[in-house]
Amino acid sequence: MEHNNKCYDPDCKNEECFNPEHFNFICMDPNCEMVHCEKNAHYNKDLLKNFQEKTNFKEYEHNNVDTKVDKICDCADDCCTGNTHHEHNHEHNHEHNHEHNHEHNHEHNHEHNHEDCCDDDCCSDIKICNCGDCDDDEEEEEVIKEGIPLLKNRSIQIIVSSGILFALGHLLEYFSVFGGTLATVIFAIGAIIAGYDIAKMAKKAVFTRHTITPAVLMCIAAVASFLIGHPEEGAAVTFLYFIAEFLEDYSEQRAQHSIKSLVEIAPEKARLKVGNTVETVSIDEVKVGEIVIVKPGDKVPLDGKVIEGVSTINQSSITGESIPVTKTIKDKVFAGTVNQDGYLEIEVTKASKDSVISKIVTLVKQSQLNRSHTETYVEKIAKYYTPAIIIITICVAIIPPLFFGENIVDWIYRALSLMVISCPCAFLISTPIGMVSSITSATRQGVLIKGSSYVEEMRNIKAVIFDKTGTLTEGKLEIMDIDVLDDKYTKDDLIEIASSLEKKSTHPIATAIVNHAKDNNLQIKEVKNFKNIPGKGIVGYINNKQYYAANESLIENSEFIVSRETVINYASDGKTVVFIGNEEKVIGIITVMDKIRDESEEVIRNLNNAGVKTVMLTGDNKIAAHAVSDKIGVTYIYSDLLPEDKLNIVDTIRNKFGDVAMVGDGINDAPALARSNVGIAMGAAGSDVAIETADVALMQDDLTKLPYLFSLSTKTMSIIKQNIITAISVKFLFVILAILGLITLMMAVGIGDMGLTLLVILNSFRIGRVKDPIF
Repeated sequence: MEHNNKCYDPDCKNEECFNPEHFNFICMDPNCEMVHCEKNAHYNKDLLKNFQEKTNFKEYEHNNVDTKVDKICDCADDCCTGNTHHEHNHEHNHEHNHEHNHEHNHEHNHEHNHEDCCDDDCCSDIKICNCGDCDDDEEEEEVIKEGIPLLKNRSIQIIVSSGILFALGHLLEYFSVFGGTLATVIFAIGAIIAGYDIAKMAKKAVFTRHTITPAVLMCIAAVASFLIGHPEEGAAVTFLYFIAEFLEDYSEQRAQHSIKSLVEIAPEKARLKVGNTVETVSIDEVKVGEIVIVKPGDKVPLDGKVIEGVSTINQSSITGESIPVTKTIKDKVFAGTVNQDGYLEIEVTKASKDSVISKIVTLVKQSQLNRSHTETYVEKIAKYYTPAIIIITICVAIIPPLFFGENIVDWIYRALSLMVISCPCAFLISTPIGMVSSITSATRQGVLIKGSSYVEEMRNIKAVIFDKTGTLTEGKLEIMDIDVLDDKYTKDDLIEIASSLEKKSTHPIATAIVNHAKDNNLQIKEVKNFKNIPGKGIVGYINNKQYYAANESLIENSEFIVSRETVINYASDGKTVVFIGNEEKVIGIITVMDKIRDESEEVIRNLNNAGVKTVMLTGDNKIAAHAVSDKIGVTYIYSDLLPEDKLNIVDTIRNKFGDVAMVGDGINDAPALARSNVGIAMGAAGSDVAIETADVALMQDDLTKLPYLFSLSTKTMSIIKQNIITAISVKFLFVILAILGLITLMMAVGIGDMGLTLLVILNSFRIGRVKDPIF
């Protein structure tokens, strides 16, 4: 058998074939501009290793939040003192800076028991706007409280009452009642009602933080309007600005509720089975290994596995699946999912603080702190924007009257209009509200995005790298063929030898062989001098005789005579070949096969059609790998890989094509997931490592969520771009109109601030409608 043949063409006999038409490896020379080339020397992994040693991978860094500074929990002193269960230990050591060695030393140790916080809502605080007035440590009352009539909310009462007074003032002014004096009084009362909270913010900004914030500017504009004889404009400024602040607060409240709703998914009580009785206890009292009972209609209280009963579970709250899933004995279930029609007894596998839903809550909260490049850029602009407008305002108020003899009242009025326009809130919220909408929308779809930077980066991905087993395939291998090559052995003998060797391995092939032996009641024997050779196989002694199970001969001088045609026939069907041999020769062949996911072909085709390069990585032999590639249409494949090879290939692909996304199971693929621009983990609901390692986690094994991610990224960035351009354009236009005296104060605050804020918020809510792939 010609093991050294590097060609994928089964009819090619050239051991050193590098014909580009016969293979689809990618040139590993970082200085070579060709994807394929015919220079043998360029297909040497040492070239890439040298490249990695000399390259500073900080250029691929993500703007990950420094969790040593930014708190996940915003309650006082992190959380109440004396709570022994809290143990934040925020030593994330994230190193996620995609220095592309990531080394993800999470050491999460969150143990973030939400009930230990001083405030039940402390872990759902999100700040959309960072204008200065909104950056307030003081706990704010919800603008719209749940469960009470709308008009009983303080904010609505202020808007309604000041609005009525504003309208009444205009009527009195129109009819010149008491010469307009009464109208001025009514305007003043309305301004005081709407402006009280604004004045409080302004006072705190000036006397506590020593800064000039939008609230300060609005107070100056309102007071000055009354002084120069425009009381209606002063009332309009406070009334409309209060509405703008209300809209911002309400958008933040919606974002907070999206996270709070996750917290509320898990029930607070559990039916604990104690002997022959059932006790209702707090979920925090239930220990790992104990048994809980879940009746039809109940929520599953804790993560666990079914030990008795059969039922359908609605787990859309965790995975985003719209169709309930049937759960039987040994199946995993997750806290917060709903048992629909059957009685279940569940053995608890995770404490409440370690459940999948708890991790999701923490990571979604953290994702709000992980800011995208666009968000950072917008805030930098805003820092210069407001001072620039203030300088222009002073110039407009002083220069024309002082040097050109213009009417000072008219130019002060124009300057006040400019001052109102200078409020940067609509511009500042244009990006974060879009990102929050995107992340929370994705969570509802079963896609966990751990930061807005990854939402932004997905649209820049030029190549997607897939691990084969468990990603493009279902990861459930089954034995397909047992071919005996030595008459001294039977099929059962081959399985007993192979299962005995493989019983200590966690490789999917080993699991398939061992499960087959158990299902057929075959004997699994003791193995001595066990040795695992990564990427090749296993060798050991059974009854004092040496055997191996591998993809090639592992015993020196053992004859390895297997026809190439035999292997090709198996591999061409997508089967993986395992050779069973002893000290003398190969005694048999076992083949296993992993079913290709139903959606793999469609997803790969969509990516290829969109111009995104697709790459498959596998430890299988090249012919078996090529068989899978042919069925689903992957453009490039790498086979016969050792675990460390995947990391090298990520750099190869990025060097040739640009930004890459890696899709894997989050365990064996952890280094490659961390090294890629965006790491995407499959089946995060079943893998703690997936949640910890990847930048994006698909909560169910559904590859169709990958096109959804591209669609969501494209739509989100498009809407954010619209928000930014609209905010800047309208502000700039109003600056010109204000200087020319063509707009009123009411128009400036009504359109230039409140109107813009409403437009940006409503436009951002459109992101939640993204469902279908863009391709």
